[in-house]
Amino acid sequence: MVSHIELNKRQEQILQIVKDEGPITGEQIADQLSLTRATLRPDLAILTMAGFLDARPRVGYFYTGKTGSQLLTEKIKKIKVQDFQSMPVVVNEAATVYDAICTMFLEDVGTLFVVDKDAKLVGVVSRKDLLRASMGKQDLASIPLNIIMTRMPNISVCYKEDLLIDVANQLIEKQIDAVPVVKEAENLQGFEVIGRLTKTNITKALVDLAIDEVI
Repeated sequence: MVSHIELNKRQEQILQIVKDEGPITGEQIADQLSLTRATLRPDLAILTMAGFLDARPRVGYFYTGKTGSQLLTEKIKKIKVQDFQSMPVVVNEAATVYDAICTMFLEDVGTLFVVDKDAKLVGVVSRKDLLRASMGKQDLASIPLNIIMTRMPNISVCYKEDLLIDVANQLIEKQIDAVPVVKEAENLQGFEVIGRLTKTNITKALVDLAIDEVI
């Protein structure tokens, strides 16, 4: 349930009663509206789950005092990377620029993560990097990918437990399109790529929130 929803007339009445008289029990609210407790229960559940009301056992309902915008902001700040990350697309550091271009085209992504023979992250290559390498009359099949990639430790990474909003800020500050989602390698030497977070993933998160708001 989302924090910003379109309330119906009865839900607005409930909110006003709780604002004026809270803490107040569900039975007392039902009496004021001449409704049964069972009829009122779905509305109270929606208002509580959305964050407009707080319920305490043997006490009753409280109005939280928060606006829909404040509640939506709180929800955004709780979203984690793992909620919207997607599968990573990786290439081996022994690949050529031509190989990378083919992989990027076939996988329809804008960033590739480069790994070594032990599957550890060693670099990142973007669409801009490949476009730059393609300029001129060079034989792309003979240019090693590791010549043009951005190398560790100059790579921004994130973990699945990180907050989505923090990584979004990182993308803006670094002016990049994606970051690898990583975990520590078993020997604690380097990172294993387990996902990716892109501007598209973040856009999807915003769209999902917007759709939920009107449900």
